[in-house]
Parts: sequence; C-alpha cells; structure tokens
Amino acid sequence: MAKLLQDPPKLHPSEWYTATNMQRARTESQKSRSECMTAESWRLVDEIEKTTQKTQSDVNKKLEQRREEIKFWKQELDNKLEQIVHETETLLTFKNRLERALEGCKEPLVITQKCLLYRQRRVGIDLVHDEVEQELVKEAEVLQRIIALLGRTLEQTNEQIRRNRSAKYNLDMDLKDKFTALTIDDYCASLTNDTPYIIYADNAMKLEGNFVSPEDWIDFSNINVEKADKQRNNSLALKALIDGILSQTANDMRKQCEMVNTAFRNRVKEVKDAKDKLETLLVMVMDETASQEKNIAALKKAIADKEGPVKVAQTRLEARNHRPNVELCYDTVHSSLMSEVQEITKNIQRQDALAQAQTELKGLSRRQLSLEEEIKVKENTLYIDDVLCMQMRESVCINNY
Repeated sequence: MAKLLQDPPKLHPSEWYTATNMQRARTESQKSRSECMTAESWRLVDEIEKTTQKTQSDVNKKLEQRREEIKFWKQELDNKLEQIVHETETLLTFKNRLERALEGCKEPLVITQKCLLYRQRRVGIDLVHDEVEQELVKEAEVLQRIIALLGRTLEQTNEQIRRNRSAKYNLDMDLKDKFTALTIDDYCASLTNDTPYIIYADNAMKLEGNFVSPEDWIDFSNINVEKADKQRNNSLALKALIDGILSQTANDMRKQCEMVNTAFRNRVKEVKDAKDKLETLLVMVMDETASQEKNIAALKKAIADKEGPVKVAQTRLEARNHRPNVELCYDTVHSSLMSEVQEITKNIQRQDALAQAQTELKGLSRRQLSLEEEIKVKENTLYIDDVLCMQMRESVCINNY
C-alpha cells in the first residue's frame, strides 16, 4: 500500500526545458505551416478570383461581340428581306400588267377573226385574196404570237415570284432564329453573380444537339443573303424584260392594226370607185337602151310607112298590064313604076338593120343585168368591209400596260 502511494519519478530540469522547448518549437512550426497555408490559401483565393473575373470578363466581351455579330447579320437579313419583299411586290404589279395585256389581246384577235369570217361572205369577183385579207391574216398571226409570248413571260414571272418568296421564307426563318438567339444572349449578358434565381446546371456542359461551327453559321446566313440578292437581281432583269416586251408588243399591235385599217380604207375607196364607174356605165347602158328602143320603133314605122306606096305602084302596074294591043307599051311610066316597086321592095326587104338593132338591144339588156349584178356585188362588199368590219374595228383599243 505504501508502494502504491509513492510519488512518481521526478524528471530532470533539463528534460523539462527540453520538453518545453520542443513543444514551443512544434507549436511555432505548426503555426508557421498554418500561416503559410493561410497565405497560400489567400493567394490561391485571390488568384482564382482574378482568374474567374478575367474569364467572366472575357466571356462577357465575347458575349457582347457575339451579340453585335448577331445584330450585324440580323440587320443584313432585315435589309435583304425588305429588298426582296419590295421586289416581289413590284413584280406582282408587273404580273398584273402582263395579265391585263394578255386580256387586252383577246378582243382584237376576236375582231380580226370575225373580219376574216365576214369577208368570206363576199361573192363573185370580189371574193379575192386582197391586201386586206393578207394584212388580216398577218394581224391574227401577230396577235397569236404576242399572246404566246405574254403567256410564257407570265409563267416566268410567276416562277420568279415563287423563287422570291422562297428566298423571303429562308430570310424569315433565319431572322426568327437570329431574334431568338439574340434574345437568349441578351438574357445571358444581363446575368451577374448577384442575379437571383441563377442555378447550378450540371447538364449544361453536355454538348447535345446539332452544334455548327462559327464558319458554318456565317455561311448559312451568307448563303441566304446571296440567294436573296440573286433573286432580286433576277427580278430586276425580268422587270426590264417585261417593260421591253409590253412596249414592243403594243407597238407591233398598233403598227399592224394601222396596216389593216389602211388596207381597209384603200380597199373601200377602190370598191366605191369601181361601183361609181359601174353605175356610170349602167346609166350609159340604160340611155343607150332607150335610144336603141327608139331606133327600133323608128325602123318599124319606116317599114310600115312603105306599105302604101308599094301597093299603089303594084296596083298601077297591074292595071297597066291590061292595056290593049299596041297600048301595052313599056313606056317611061311603066319603067318608072317598075323601078319604084323594085326600090320600095328592096328597102322593105332590108330588115337586117332592124334585126341588128334588136340584137344590140338584147345585148344592152344583158349588159344592164350584168352591171346591176356587179353593182350588188360591190354593195355587198362595201357593207362587209365598210359597215361590218371597219365599224367593228373602231372599238379596238391598244393600251400601254
């Protein structure tokens, strides 16, 4: 029990000093390491802070650059969209001009065809393939060629409008995407470290979706711009072509229309002159017929007037043939009576003048009928050309569309 209660062994003072010094040394060493670690930590924290700030600043700058780049291309696309929309609207007015021009060709063609049909009703010698008919046939051909040309140009215009709208659609879609992208990047640019509701998004680092390279991104919009420029230039060229076609076709139609009208006027004048001459000849024939009728009546009267004298002469001869004996003398009286009877008989028997006159009268009657028929032919022709055709052609109106 006494051993159990004995004091622990005493250490040497040197050991106490040594232990104290070692404790102090360890403490100072630990403190030094801790201070170094603290200093390193602050240095690291400061470095990380600076790096983070620099990285975030770089990201902000790149984000701003990206926004400016999107704005630039958005402005480019907006400009091209405005241009292509304007060109399409203008081209639609040109399409309307073409449609009105095409519609404006139908009535002149119908009138030309009616004129050709009406002129088939000419008769006799007037049913001739004259200059009027030649020009009408040419006019029909010109109008048909113009209708075909305008139809092809209208189809080309419709196709160009379709292409313009396709280019506009691509621009619209690109602009829509640019607007969405700019909205997102504007939102991203507005975010700060103090913005509420910012969150961790572990999946954000996964590259999902169809990412494209910046070069492909630029090429995509550039192609849309180039397509829009191409279609705009095509529209400008097509509008110039349409202007030229509308101007030229209107001039061609006017020129040919005037050619036909001139041919009609000349032909009507020619037929009227021919009709006037025929009417003059008819008056002449009718006058000659009346004269010949008088001549025949005079010839017949002259023949009838000779019946009395011949009867007297023949009665005298018959009576003197009964003179008796030597009194039956061939004296001068008898000789004169014989001459008188022969002369009158000879004149009476000269019926050829009357027959010739009657033949001439028949010829004059036939000529009168022929002239009257020919005048009717000319009247029919004048009615067709001057009344039916020329009056109908007055309604032809060739406009500049």
